[in-house]
Amino acid sequence: MEFRIGTYASHSALQILHGAKQEGFKTIAFGKARVKPLYTKYFPVADEFIAKDYPEEELIERNAIVIPTGSFVAYLGIERVESMRALYYGNKKVLQWESDRELERKWFLEAKIRAPEVIEDPDDIDRPVIVKPHGAKGGRGYFLAQTPEEFWKKASKLGIKDKEDLKHVQIQEYVIGVPVYPHFFYSKLNKELELMSVDKRYESNADAIGRISAEQQLEIGVETSYTVVGNIPIVLRESLLMDIIEAGERAVKASEKLMGGLWGPFCLEGVITEDMEFVVFEISARIVAGTNPFINGSPYTWLRYNEPMSTGRRIAREIRQAIEEDRLDEILT
Repeated sequence: MEFRIGTYASHSALQILHGAKQEGFKTIAFGKARVKPLYTKYFPVADEFIAKDYPEEELIERNAIVIPTGSFVAYLGIERVESMRALYYGNKKVLQWESDRELERKWFLEAKIRAPEVIEDPDDIDRPVIVKPHGAKGGRGYFLAQTPEEFWKKASKLGIKDKEDLKHVQIQEYVIGVPVYPHFFYSKLNKELELMSVDKRYESNADAIGRISAEQQLEIGVETSYTVVGNIPIVLRESLLMDIIEAGERAVKASEKLMGGLWGPFCLEGVITEDMEFVVFEISARIVAGTNPFINGSPYTWLRYNEPMSTGRRIAREIRQAIEEDRLDEILT
C-alpha cells in the first residue's frame, strides 16, 4: 500500500511537503484555490492540490496521512479535527490540552515546568500582566495591562464586558525576559527527544513600537500588540541547552500520564530571564511556524544528523520508519 502525505496549504505546509518529498513520499496540499500556485508553481512541493478546506474522502482514497498545523486546527476547529476519519499523525487528545489554558497549566504543574502566575480576578491585578485568548491565535488579541482599570478598558474592545466573559481569556503575570521558542521532536518509535531548532517571533506592533519615541507613543496613544508576522532564528548559549531539553523531556513524560502521550513536533514557548531561568507560558503540541527558517536544518540538527533535516522532513522520516517496521498504527490516530 502506498501512503501519501498531505497538509493544509498554510502555516508550515511548504516545509512539511518539501520534507515529505525528500523522504520519497507523494504529496497533497489542500485549501483555498487562490494559493494553489504557491505550492505547485512558485514552490513545487505539492504533487497534487485539492481546492477544498478539508477533502476527507479524497484523502482517504489516496491513503494520505494528514500532518496537522496551527492553521489547520484553528480553521477546522478541534471538534472537527477530533472526528476526522482521514489518517492523522499525532495524538488528537493533546489538542484540548494545548488550547485550554487551564488544562495547559495543569500540564505544566505535572511536568514541574516554571510558568507565569495566573491571576483569576482582573480586579486583583497589581503588576504587569498579559492577557491571552484561549487557543492558537498567532498572538492576535493579546494585550498588556497594569491595573484593573486598564484591563477593563482594553478588554472591552475585544467584547469582554463582565467577569462571565473571562472564560475566553487567561490573565498571566508578565515575566520580563528574552522570548525563545525551542522546537522539539519526540520519536514515539525510538522513544527519543530531539531539539530541532530555536526561534523568536517577529511581532506587530511589538517589534515596531521601538522605532517610535516614548514621548510620541504617549501622544498618539499606540498600544502594544503581538500578531506574529514572521520568525527569526536563534542559537542559544550552550550552557542553557540542558535546562531547555530537560523541560521538553518533562513535558513528554507528563503527557503520557495526562493524555496518553505527546509525539512528533512540539514547542515550549517562553522567555529566559536575567537569572537564566526558562519560564514557559505556552505549549504548542504540533509543528510551529517558527521551524520554517530551518528548511535546510539548524545547527542542532546538523550536529545530530550531519545532513539537511527540517522538522517537516523529520516527521516524514518517522512515518517512513513506521511503514517499514509495520508500526504505523502506533503514531496515527
